[in-house]
Amino acid sequence: MLADDVEGLKLIDHHCHGVVRADLDLTGFERLISESFDPPPAGTSRFDSPLGLSVRRWCAPVLGLEPFASPEEYVARREQLGAEAVTRSFLGEAGLGALLIDTGYRSDELHDLAAMGSLAAVPAHEIVRLEGVGEAVAASGVDAGRYPSAYRDALDKASAKAVGFKSIVAYRGGFAFDSEAPDDAEVVRAAGPFLDTAGSGRSRLEDPVLLRFGIWSGARIARERGMPIQFHSGRGDADLELHRSNPTLLTELIRQFDTLGVNVVFLHCYPFHRDAAYLASVYGNVYFDVGSALHYHGPSSPRLLAEAMEVAPFSKLLFSSDAFGLPEQYHLGAMLFRRAILEVLERWIDASHCDPATATRIAESIGRGNALRIYPLP
Repeated sequence: MLADDVEGLKLIDHHCHGVVRADLDLTGFERLISESFDPPPAGTSRFDSPLGLSVRRWCAPVLGLEPFASPEEYVARREQLGAEAVTRSFLGEAGLGALLIDTGYRSDELHDLAAMGSLAAVPAHEIVRLEGVGEAVAASGVDAGRYPSAYRDALDKASAKAVGFKSIVAYRGGFAFDSEAPDDAEVVRAAGPFLDTAGSGRSRLEDPVLLRFGIWSGARIARERGMPIQFHSGRGDADLELHRSNPTLLTELIRQFDTLGVNVVFLHCYPFHRDAAYLASVYGNVYFDVGSALHYHGPSSPRLLAEAMEVAPFSKLLFSSDAFGLPEQYHLGAMLFRRAILEVLERWIDASHCDPATATRIAESIGRGNALRIYPLP
């Protein structure tokens, strides 16, 4: 039966993060179930959201609580069990086959790659964040004249065992940038001011020339090693100007990467998931997911996934949880994906749009098969 096939899939979570090592109080937990930097309005809770509701409904029973336990009961039970036991429980419930982890964000607070693999009892592979490498090079004290070669060497070393790259250029000015690769002379000129700020402890890489240089340096390695480049697109925290992250703004770069044979994977995408689906339908090198949007949508996740599947080839959509900080997000990402794709495909079968064998193949492709094709996994 289709339900058994979907439930049995060992999902490849192609974009995710580590989870916090420490126990969390109520305030700490609530910070991790919202993308907002602002506190909730007085008298309200971040549990009053689709994600918060999903935690109370679907995560509470995993910890031995009744569905819809109160936020206070839920967090107290987490503290009673301890962070490691909670993490193992939720990662085990997710039914995962592999983790592809972006290690470049707040890594000092989170379990590292090896620990995540051990806690999940599955292989864990690294995705290297391009901007993070530039910031590390800046912190090393290199001068502007050596920045291009130092960045290339550092990126090559950092990605030796990686399976892909990720760019957060969407956060650092958006996608409407010059798509051409800069030459080293341009990079050296841009590196000077960037390295000056790094010397004062502010090494956030935002210069458009250096951002392009990082992306093109990643593309050259990706081409050689058969790795894709992920781009954050759509929903994120308040550091993002949403309209600048529409994936269609990256069309010219997509075309250039297409001629090189470099795959582009758009992450998250909401509310631009239909734009990403269109790009995936017309460019052979474009893939996408709806990532964290599934657990942030909670009860509405089947509708979101159905919209993502309207025009995109089934070979172009991938599963990810984009879990960050909370192991609950791994469980919810996987569980809501399974429920959503089952609802979508069973509706297609009931309406005679699809047969069960094809539906099973579609679910397998999105859940794991497409990731196995585009990432160099052992």
